[in-house]
Amino acid sequence: MAHHKSAIKRHIQSLKRQERNRFYISTMKTFIKRTREALTGENKEQATTVLRSTTSFIQKVASKGIIHPNKASRLVSRLSGAFNKKFEA
Repeated sequence: MAHHKSAIKRHIQSLKRQERNRFYISTMKTFIKRTREALTGENKEQATTVLRSTTSFIQKVASKGIIHPNKASRLVSRLSGAFNKKFEA
């Protein structure tokens, strides 16, 4: 355990950030799961809405530095590709 006041503060901050980051990652995974479920259905309007909100959230998480921007782009690209393959073909 840290002994200096500043080290204790940094440790507390890291725990808070860890909890916040875990929340964002978990929420992002839930968004992705809902999008994949929507893509298995036949309702294009619902899939479009869910894909939009998921894309927005993924980009928000990347802008906060919680995930790497390249990972965000890869996730969005794969979800968009799956959407196009399902509904544009």
